[in-house]
Formats: sequence, structure tokens, C-alpha cells
Amino acid sequence: MRWLETASAVAALVGQALSQDPPTFPFPTSCSGVAAPRYAYTVDSAWQVTKIASGLRQPRSIIFDNAGHMLVLQATSGISVHTFGPDGCINSTKTLVQSSGLNHGLSLTPDGKTLFASSQTTVWSWTYDQAALTLTGQKTVVSGIGQGIHSTRTTVVSPKNPNLILVSVGANSNWDNPTIDPSVGRAIVKVFDVSKAPANGYSFNSQGTVLAYGLRNEVALAFDPNGHVWGAENSGDDFRRTVNGQATDIHIDNPAEELNYLGDPEKPFTNNWFGYPTCFTVWEPSNFRDNTALKTGSQFVVTPNTTFNDASCDGKSIPPRLSFPAHMAPITNGFDPSGSNMYITFHGSWDRQPAQGYFVAEVPFTKNADGLYEPVAPADSKTGYKNIIGAQNPGSCNSPSLTMSTCWRLAGLSWDPAGERLFISSDNQAQGEIFVLKKK
Repeated sequence: MRWLETASAVAALVGQALSQDPPTFPFPTSCSGVAAPRYAYTVDSAWQVTKIASGLRQPRSIIFDNAGHMLVLQATSGISVHTFGPDGCINSTKTLVQSSGLNHGLSLTPDGKTLFASSQTTVWSWTYDQAALTLTGQKTVVSGIGQGIHSTRTTVVSPKNPNLILVSVGANSNWDNPTIDPSVGRAIVKVFDVSKAPANGYSFNSQGTVLAYGLRNEVALAFDPNGHVWGAENSGDDFRRTVNGQATDIHIDNPAEELNYLGDPEKPFTNNWFGYPTCFTVWEPSNFRDNTALKTGSQFVVTPNTTFNDASCDGKSIPPRLSFPAHMAPITNGFDPSGSNMYITFHGSWDRQPAQGYFVAEVPFTKNADGLYEPVAPADSKTGYKNIIGAQNPGSCNSPSLTMSTCWRLAGLSWDPAGERLFISSDNQAQGEIFVLKKK
């Protein structure tokens, strides 16, 4: 019986290859040789989950080629490619490139022929062959990116116009005041046309188009079905609200992490400032006793004065479309094929006790009459998302560094080409893991 099941699965895969349909695989209940999950988690009753890879080195980003192979950027190590057997488990692994500098960005053009990846200072491209599983012809696409405490450089290809790549650079400190000027080249998302790239690549600060700035650290970038961009932002730490010389610690529950609508990369907003380093977002309004008009999703300033106060943000800064609790650290976001839900990995907090985050959120979306997508929940909602899988006891998680924790650190997220299985990674340096989820 087992032989017949395997033969049928192989035949199905061959048929798919001939028809050029997205490859599909069965959902595995277990995978031989894969270590048990390192950290305890809970999963929503509507989902099933299986660990499919262990022993990886900080798997930060996951993408798929058109043949259904999984590409993984392992931070400080390089890029690997993994193929699947008829049982839905990984059956081969190959290193595409070794590089200690690669740390986050990974994206393929829709035709699957050009791969982009990033280090802290540079974005490169290669020609990718999904049949031979090789990378050739490395080129510098963007260079001269500044360094700072936020070292990841998210790099994504526009699905509507594959010549366009987006590159996100965070602030170089908690309070990076010079970034009020976009020419500084930090706390910003820029667009570059690779078809017009100079021979030695673009210079990040002086070239490219500003899609959005005033974004403290927009690590997560995703395209909705219209090809419009949604970013999830890591906001500030250790905030104290100072009014008339009196300081109040508000950092446990403020500022909120943000879900920002950045718009069409081919037509940036005229006003494309999202507030940082001046305007931040409220999660818990009760911390602001001096301004009872504030609610979740409102924008505030840390030290209001007669020149610039909370109300001054209105009409100047673009507020987020939805907010999340403070310090949860969104890393990767992505839509399901229909655009009905966005999924976000939250790396987890280090700056509050009890800790929070360490889960994957499902954010329901809707398509409006004007054809644009947006979250179902209103901007002032605290319930616009659902935890589908997360650490069993997040409040006790202790994370002394970016990749060290007593819990998993959720990072990468990607749907397979068929849109049936959702893959997530934990880049905890104690054990890099990849899990596959599927709705029951």
C-alpha cells in the first residue's frame, strides 16, 4: 500500500511538471531525521503543523522558486535550496552560495530567473537556474548602504514590474534624528529599476526613488494582489513621555508596532513621510493621562510642546492602517493567494516584562469597492489580528540578543507556489528550524 501511495504521488508530480501547474505536495505528519521541536508552542485548532527542517544556521528568509523548491537565507552563512519528496518532506539540500555577509534580504523575480540577496551594505543579483539549482553571474545592484544597529536590508521584487526592487533600511539608533531628511538614506524604503542599473550598481543614498521614509525599521514588506506594498514596522524602545518637565515611563505598552500602507511602488505618495523620528503610534491610551483624546492608532510625540504636539502629527505624518502591541518585532509578512489574509511573523520582545510576541499573526483583509485592499479591522482596533501559532508561554521568554532566546524567534514566512502550505522559520541560534502549516 505504501509503495502504491508513493507511486501515485510521483505520478502526480510528473503530471504537474508537464502541465506547468504549481507543484503540490502532501502535508507531512512527520519527517524522518528531523529533530523534535526545540521550543514548546501552541497552534490554533484550524491549523496543523509539522517541523520539516532542523540544524539550520539562523534561517532568516524563505522563498520558493516556480518548481516548488525552497530557498533559505541562513544569516551569516549563505543561501541553500531544498527540494521535496513525494511525502512532502525535504529530500535534498544544496548550498547555492556561501557568504557570512548575507543576513536577511532574499527575493526572486516572477519568472524565477534572477535572485536578489542582501548584506548590511550591499544588494546583489545572480542568474538562478531552478533545474540545475545553481547561481551564476553575481552582480552588485545597490551599494553604499549605511550601517547601524538595524543591520537587515529587506529586498523584494515587485510582482507587477519585475524590473523594480524595493530595499528597506532601518534607523541607525533608537533616535536617529537626522532621518527627518530622506537624503540621509536611513529609516526609509527606496525603489530601484534594475534594468537601468549602472555597471557598478546604484549608490543607495543618492540614487533610486523614495517610496516612503520616516519608517524606523520596516523589516517586513509584502505586496497585496494589486502589487501595492504593506510594511510592518519595528517601533521604538524605552520611551518616556515628558509633559511640562514631568517624565512618565510608557515603554511597556507604547509605542505600537505598525502596519503601514506604502502604496504603489510605481507611483509613490506625494506625502510619503510616516512619522519617525517625531510621530509614533499609541497602543495603550491609558498611559497618556495628559491627552485623553488619544486612542489606539493615534499618533503622539514623546515631548509635546507649543511648537509641535500630538495634534501636529495630523496631516503631516501618515498614520498606520493597523497597530500591534509594543516590542513584538515583526520580521516577515505575506498575503495568502486570494489576498484575504496577511500573515506576519513576530520575532518577540526583549524590551518588556512580561515578554510578548513570538507568534504568527493572521490579519484579515478585504477588497473595497475602489479595488484597494485593506485590513477588515478599523485603525483603532486592538483585535485586528489572530494568533495562529506561537510560543506556549510567551510571557516567560527571555531574549538577551537578536537570535538568542529561551523561545523560538519566528522570522521567515512564505506560501508555497500552490498557495496551500505556509512555511515559517525560527532563527534562534540554538537551533534553526523550519515548520510547515496548513489549514485543516
